[in-house]
Amino acid sequence: MARAAATSLTKSAQLTLFDFTGTTALKSSVKYPVTLTPEITEMLLAGAPVCVGVSGGKDSSAVAIRLNDYLNEMGHTGPRLLIHADLGVVEWKDSLPVCRKLAVRLGWELVVVQRAAGDMMDRWEKRWRNNVERYENLSCVRLILPWSTPSMRFCTSELKTAVICSHLKKRFPSQSILSVTGIRHAESSARSKMSCSQVQPKLSKKGVTGINWNPIIEWPTEDVYSFLDEKNEPLHEAYTIYGLTRVSCVWCIMSSIPDMLAAATCRDNDDLYRRMVELEITSTFAFQGSRWLGDVAPQLLTGDMPERLARAKQAAQIRIDAESRLPKHLLYVAGWPTVMPTREEAALIREVRAEVAAAMGLTPSFTSTEGILARYAELMEIRDEKLAA
Repeated sequence: MARAAATSLTKSAQLTLFDFTGTTALKSSVKYPVTLTPEITEMLLAGAPVCVGVSGGKDSSAVAIRLNDYLNEMGHTGPRLLIHADLGVVEWKDSLPVCRKLAVRLGWELVVVQRAAGDMMDRWEKRWRNNVERYENLSCVRLILPWSTPSMRFCTSELKTAVICSHLKKRFPSQSILSVTGIRHAESSARSKMSCSQVQPKLSKKGVTGINWNPIIEWPTEDVYSFLDEKNEPLHEAYTIYGLTRVSCVWCIMSSIPDMLAAATCRDNDDLYRRMVELEITSTFAFQGSRWLGDVAPQLLTGDMPERLARAKQAAQIRIDAESRLPKHLLYVAGWPTVMPTREEAALIREVRAEVAAAMGLTPSFTSTEGILARYAELMEIRDEKLAA
């Protein structure tokens, strides 16, 4: 009967108390509401596994503690676990210990997963090597940056979502899974438009649907801090010692300038800082678009790094100016050329590639106009064969 009542709830109702005599009570005045949908309620009543992604940050700690209380109140009988996607050297050293302490507090299992092919820093460095090879072989007409970006967040999709979902599907192969995050509307304009739940394709297969669930999506930031304070839950040292506003990677593509400056005051992060700046130097791509990580804490650079960073910025401007001369129709789409260049356009491509290669010390193939025309023809033929297959 409780299940029947639950299904009558409106979408995104904030269900905060279950009365198992046959009714469900809604209390919108509850200070720390759990936001859910009828579908999520059905899954909880059916004992679906609840898996909370934890990073060591305030939001994931808050959602795990609040959800533990809520699941106990409503009598959830399914499996519960915390899961942490370890991004390697880009993580704060305190992040995994915070997750472990949280697991002990809740009495939940903590699962730690990692990308088998290497951590986040390995991914960025390998991506750059691959992009150089592609450029030299004219498999791209413009150099591609090594870093993830706000619009291309493979840091999240590959190193978090993919590895977490892979583990959960193996762990619960025949069950519909609730994958929980601490995402909140107040975090950003993009997240302000998100709903409390979405189907997660990477957790779904025939007969089984996986759901991403954001139970504290309506909480303002001050409520996260007050809730954790009321629960006597210690915060990550990034907040308490170094004054950051959010915890993810030490330096994140989404970090504010104050958070980047604050992260540079932790001596544990010095080696990572220099490694990331080294990739800026090698690639001539700033970590955050036009914002260079090397400018955040130049006092941490060693040897000739300051001079090489200055030269990298000069090379970056040469690259940008040269590539800006390429007309849009000559750029690749989804990794392939879409039109054959004219002889004059091929000559322009040759000139641009020569300028970029000289500025960056690259050794490109296809350095003649004829060679570029032949390479475009070859790539377009391969593309057409793939499309026809």
